[in-house]
Amino acid sequence: MPAKPSSSAFIRFLYENSLLLVGTALVLVTLVGQALTGWHENNAGLEHMKMLPLTLGQYLGSGHFLEATFENWESEFLQMGVYVLFTIWLRQKGSSESKKLYEEEEVDQEPDPNNPDAPGPVKQGGWQLLLYKNSLTLTFFLLFFASVWLHAKGGAEVYSIEQQQQGKPIVSTIEYMGTSRFWFESFQNWQSEFLSIVSIVGLSIYLRQKGSPQSKPINASNDETGK
Repeated sequence: MPAKPSSSAFIRFLYENSLLLVGTALVLVTLVGQALTGWHENNAGLEHMKMLPLTLGQYLGSGHFLEATFENWESEFLQMGVYVLFTIWLRQKGSSESKKLYEEEEVDQEPDPNNPDAPGPVKQGGWQLLLYKNSLTLTFFLLFFASVWLHAKGGAEVYSIEQQQQGKPIVSTIEYMGTSRFWFESFQNWQSEFLSIVSIVGLSIYLRQKGSPQSKPINASNDETGK
C-alpha cells in the first residue's frame, strides 16, 4: 500500500530522498572507516621503512589514501557508464534490467520541447539538448577518467617511496600508468564490477525480491523481460 504524504515538510523530504540520503551516509561512514584504518596501516608501513609517521590530515592528502580511494571509485564509475551505455542497445530476455525485446519504450522517444515540465535543455534544443540527452553517460565517464588519473597519481607516490627504499629512481604519474602494477590494480577492480552487472542481469531472470524495482513482479514468468 503506498505511503501517505506526511504533513511535516522535513519528514516528507527525508522520505522522498531516503534512498539517496542513506546511500550517501553509507559512503561517508565507510570512507571515514577506510581513512582511519588506512592511516594506521600506512604509518605501520612507514615505521617499518624507518620513516616519520603522518598525521591524519597529511594522510588524507597522501598517495596511499588517493590510490586506495580512487582505485575503487574508478571501477564504480566505469561499471555504471558501461551499463547505462550497453542497456541502450543490448537486451537480455527475461531480465528485469533489460528493456523490452522488441517494443519501443518511453526512454527511446524524442523529448517534447512543448512540455511545460520539461527541463531547460529540452526547451532550448540544439547543442544543449544533445549534451543533456547523453549527460548521464558522459558524466560517468568523466568521473571514471578523473578517478583513473587520481588513482595513478596516488599509486605513483606510493611506488616511488618503495623505489627510493630500494635505491631505484622514482616514477611520474604517466610512468606509473605504464607499469604492470597499475594495470593489475585496475583490472582486478574492473572485472569485479563487470561481474556485478552479469549477476544482476542474469539472476533477475529467475529470482525475485518483493518490493524492489530491480526485480520483476513475483508472479512474472522467467521469460518476461523488463519491469
